[in-house]
Amino acid sequence: MTTLNELHSSGLLLAGTILIPIILGYFGAPLILWSVFGLAAIWVWGLSMTTLYVVAAILLVFNIKPIRRILVTSIVLKIMKSILPKISATEREALDAGVVWSEAELFSGTPNFKTLMDQPYPQLTDAERAFIDGPIEEICDMADDWETMKNREISPATMQKIKDSGVMGMIIPKKYGGLEFSAMANSEIVQKISSRSLATGVTVMVPNSLGPAELLIHYGTEEQKDHWLPRLATGEEIPCFGLTEPQAGSDAGSITSYGVLFQNEQGELSIRLNWKKRWITLAAISTVIGLAFRLRDPDNLLGRGEDLGITCALIPSSTPGVEVGRRHDPLGIPFYNCPTEGHDVVVKAEDAIIGGTAQAGKGWKMLMESLAAGRGISLPAQSVAAAKLCAKVTSAHSVIRKQFGVSIGKFEGVEEPLARIGGAAYFMEATRRYTISALDQGVKPPVVTAMVKYSMTEWGRTVINDAMDVMGGAGISMGPRNLLAAPYITAPIGITVEGANILTRTLIVFGQGALRAHPFAYAEVKSAEAGDLAGFDVAFWGHVGHVVKNSVKSVVLSLTRGAFAPRGYGHGVGRCFQKMAWASASFAITADLAMALLGGSLKFKEKLTGRFADIMTYMYIGTAVLKRYQAEGYKTEDLPFVRFSMELCFSEIQKSFDGIYKNFDSPMLPPGVRQIVKWLFAGPLRWWSRLQSFGDYPSDAVGHKVVSLMLQDTEQRNRIVEGIYAPADPAEQLGRLERAFSSIKQAEGIDRKIRKAVKKKTLPKIKGPELTKQALDKGVITQEEFQLVQKAEELRWDAIQVDDFSEEEYHQNRGVKSQVSDVPLDKLYGK
Repeated sequence: MTTLNELHSSGLLLAGTILIPIILGYFGAPLILWSVFGLAAIWVWGLSMTTLYVVAAILLVFNIKPIRRILVTSIVLKIMKSILPKISATEREALDAGVVWSEAELFSGTPNFKTLMDQPYPQLTDAERAFIDGPIEEICDMADDWETMKNREISPATMQKIKDSGVMGMIIPKKYGGLEFSAMANSEIVQKISSRSLATGVTVMVPNSLGPAELLIHYGTEEQKDHWLPRLATGEEIPCFGLTEPQAGSDAGSITSYGVLFQNEQGELSIRLNWKKRWITLAAISTVIGLAFRLRDPDNLLGRGEDLGITCALIPSSTPGVEVGRRHDPLGIPFYNCPTEGHDVVVKAEDAIIGGTAQAGKGWKMLMESLAAGRGISLPAQSVAAAKLCAKVTSAHSVIRKQFGVSIGKFEGVEEPLARIGGAAYFMEATRRYTISALDQGVKPPVVTAMVKYSMTEWGRTVINDAMDVMGGAGISMGPRNLLAAPYITAPIGITVEGANILTRTLIVFGQGALRAHPFAYAEVKSAEAGDLAGFDVAFWGHVGHVVKNSVKSVVLSLTRGAFAPRGYGHGVGRCFQKMAWASASFAITADLAMALLGGSLKFKEKLTGRFADIMTYMYIGTAVLKRYQAEGYKTEDLPFVRFSMELCFSEIQKSFDGIYKNFDSPMLPPGVRQIVKWLFAGPLRWWSRLQSFGDYPSDAVGHKVVSLMLQDTEQRNRIVEGIYAPADPAEQLGRLERAFSSIKQAEGIDRKIRKAVKKKTLPKIKGPELTKQALDKGVITQEEFQLVQKAEELRWDAIQVDDFSEEEYHQNRGVKSQVSDVPLDKLYGK
């Protein structure tokens, strides 16, 4: 048998001593296995029996929970309670609202990709599809965006069609006369209408997002539901929701609007309300206002003290003291948005408070849970609509528009923004659907929906800016032929509403995610605050094990560039799963280190928390892309879009890690220790991160493949932009562009024959109609081919025209019509 001395001399003992802890750490072995290994190592290495007994006694303390709690955990708990940041009541309600979903897997450091990939991929029912193809298509036909912009209102006929269709009651159950559609149908409808007219899209989305209907369905009394929901479903009642104020925008918890409980002359419990709200969509035409306010009960009529907290109520707009009507002008986009005020407005408490007086003071929780759903549906749907519209318009324009005799899509300078547009259209749609999956399962994950809201609206802004660069003069000339002006103007609106993106990114995503999505952090905080020693013991030592596991995993995966992680589902993207696992492990341990070294001050280090939020977000987007690729049957033709999307995600993750390590500091530590931490933690990790990068921005080769697919007249191109309003009528600009695009693509083979003849000197080196005529005359092309080329050039000429106006038309405020200066091509070609 091999002796210990032989093991020593061979180096196997040293190797085992190093390798076994790595294995134990990588797989998250329980403490008992670490203890056995530790004692075995002491014995094998021949250390003294005294050392063995001392270590065994210490390990015994840690392995026997009742002893550990008394001797160790109780001390840790006291220290923890002294350094824990204070969590306000509103912060706690936000943390407790909703649930965690896939973000918990990504935050864990060891994501279960089977769980992530097994989420259902949402689809429309037959009834929902028929409604979109029927009434929604008709609304889009009527909602002329140019006329809406110039007239500064949605036409009365379109508004009536919206009401008659029932689309304002998408989320209302059928028993109350609503459509009771899925979150998927809600999102698809908002997407389609918004791709046609943003003002119309906003008008439809608001009643189906945060507002009276959503709150009534979940919290209203039966009497309130029976009264309001049927009227809201048919559009008889137009709702709005008053939340934001001059000094309470994204910080909705700081609202100053207030109500005071009192008994009226008849002895009925009533509320006297005063408020000043602004930026309230649909308020100008509303018939009922959902109102968030602070409720006071100075006479303790409800027996719960004076300050009851934030409360939600329904106030008919016709109630004396209510003021609406003056308009805000949101960048010229004519959806109704205005301030509303209330002065000594008196309502009955039981009727007005959503859920009756039993729900008084519970409005903040209602809002947090309802916002989670709204953030995941409406604004992402609008942003995806803009991205798909940009992809469709710019890809057609890049084939149609020529410079120096070549379609501009062939220029690498144009190809670069086109690749971003096409890639974004793919991964934004993936993210939209993956998020809808949670909502249609009844899950309302506030961290996920916050990530999606801010990232999709930001990418919407990036895409429209790229599209405007590609379109050039056609993008800046207002008129019915310009399909991108309204999305360009509107981009900052989505950035601002439902929580400004800056604060959503820096305060909500990681601020909530660090506690809610972390497997142990929130349990530690809650048990520490409650003085629950047993609960804290489980959470704290679980957290310690979590840190050990992720530390080892992160080092191993970094050294091997993720090679030891599972390859997921393969199909050409197995490497992406490995890098996602690597990113998750690195994120988890970096987040834990940041929380440990910064403590409560971390929430004030918003530049750092914003970068952590970006890592979470791009891990989530990457997951959504992989799920889409799987759900759509691993279409090999889509791999360039998948690879572009994943490379973009990994490059953004890398950029955020670099930013964290470069700027990491721990002001809560003493100066000397603080500098040591920077040397030992931030410096080496920054160097190592750059050496072992997750990835760079998508290569030119991948971008070229994406654009090449975008510029082909194929089913795939149509599928990438599916879901937007796409009229075939050539009198509509999108129909005009698509007809020209298809015709030009049909004629490309004929153009190649002509160019080949020029190279052979069969035809002279001339351009334009004369070259095509000579090709016909010399038999290079047939009469039918000549007519195809002629038709393509006629459509090209028509498609590149922009709107112009007479002086009188330009200065008109209403009903402006345009005409296009044109030179008939029959003068060029002859009849």
